[in-house]
Amino acid sequence: QVQLVESGGGSVQPGGSLRLSCVASATLLSVDAMSWYRQAPGKQRELVDSITSGFRTNYADSVKGRFTISRDTAQKTGYLQLNSLRPEDKAVYYCNAKIIVPLSRGHEEKNDYWGQGTQVTVSS
Repeated sequence: QVQLVESGGGSVQPGGSLRLSCVASATLLSVDAMSWYRQAPGKQRELVDSITSGFRTNYADSVKGRFTISRDTAQKTGYLQLNSLRPEDKAVYYCNAKIIVPLSRGHEEKNDYWGQGTQVTVSS
């Protein structure tokens, strides 16, 4: 059973920083792309950023230059560094990982898994 466990959320003042972590318990399985999403009250979940297995990154325009996604492939862990936080960044942040599952005859499939979410609050 694959689980994603997030940590690092909290409450900061505008301009503050936080670092989120997401650990995938995927024994004997590989992690492909990892992403961070967020969902503010009354809004749809949105993609914040993503990082491929080849470390190619993609960011939403609203967080470019402020957030940094990274990963430790060996530890199956993803990170999200949040700097220069704004009140509009307040949301529940969710980690997503595509786990590679080997099948028979050399085939494989990629299954989506989600973390439980971690709250980020930005207020003065």
